Amino acid sequence: MKISRIFIEEQVKDHPRTLKILSRFSAVSVTVIRKVEDVFGRVKKPYLQKRETLNLFVGRKEGTVVKRAPDAYGLKEDPHYYFVHAYNCIYECEYCYLQGYFHSPDLVFFINHEEIGKEMVRLIEKVHPEKTVWFHAGEFSDSLALSHITDEWPFYFDLFSKFPRAKLELRTKSVNIAAIKALTPQKNILITYSLSPDILAQKYDRNTPSINSRLKAMETLASLGHPIGIHFDPIVCFDEVESAYEELIEKIVKKIPSEKIEYISLGAIRFSKQAYRAVEKNYSASDLLAADFMKSSDDKVRYPRPLRLYLLNKVRDLCLSAGIDRRKIYLCMES
Repeated sequence: MKISRIFIEEQVKDHPRTLKILSRFSAVSVTVIRKVEDVFGRVKKPYLQKRETLNLFVGRKEGTVVKRAPDAYGLKEDPHYYFVHAYNCIYECEYCYLQGYFHSPDLVFFINHEEIGKEMVRLIEKVHPEKTVWFHAGEFSDSLALSHITDEWPFYFDLFSKFPRAKLELRTKSVNIAAIKALTPQKNILITYSLSPDILAQKYDRNTPSINSRLKAMETLASLGHPIGIHFDPIVCFDEVESAYEELIEKIVKKIPSEKIEYISLGAIRFSKQAYRAVEKNYSASDLLAADFMKSSDDKVRYPRPLRLYLLNKVRDLCLSAGIDRRKIYLCMES
């Protein structure tokens, strides 16, 4: 990751978190701006420019800082929210929806975590006083990849220690776990990893840690007492899909006992229309584009429903055969 310029909002330029971030990039030019939105994405920037250089923006997230998640986002019956603490990712997965979401691949860090936490507390105490409320990080960025720079997780671990009824999920593909290893594990804070068979990860998960590296990080965190979750998402159809997932699941349960896995989500590959057009532009030779996709009722580009259900049921059955409790398995973004 090469940061070429840093833009700091006037209102946070002297904030301790901003100064700590800047200390990591002492040789990079800094420009003070009024608002992130005045510069970020105002001129469309090619997504693949992230391979060369990125700008970094630091600011205060305003507006809705905690958003209600779509139906089928998490375990049923519970209310689910995701919170916005960063934009964009240093990894380059060919199927990533972020390439069709923002007009720029530049990184944005928001530092007003106390305000985000205050809204979380309101939702826990006032809106859902008798329910388990889930909050998910990693919707617009990887939760751990840059955590040594952003350093937000001590704040959230402390916050959720006071609200054991609530759940916090950190979604990641990163093995940058030093910040988490330094924190006391909590039953209501889950570290969840997106995994694919190695043959798929090598092909589509560009610049990400290998699957074996991710499994090692998961094993380390689980041994320390951190609850672990798994996302088999996106599931991509190919000839050896059953044997490949069987091998992956066997590796997982050898490293992490099935009773220590909090849940597994399953999701077949899907795109927004904007993301699909971006994949066509950025990865025109990708065999992802050779699939028989169709536009579904939710306006997503997906496999036909019979194929999706075949893949989801097949992987679910492999999980069950490996000893995973059926109640821990759910379908993500699928009715």
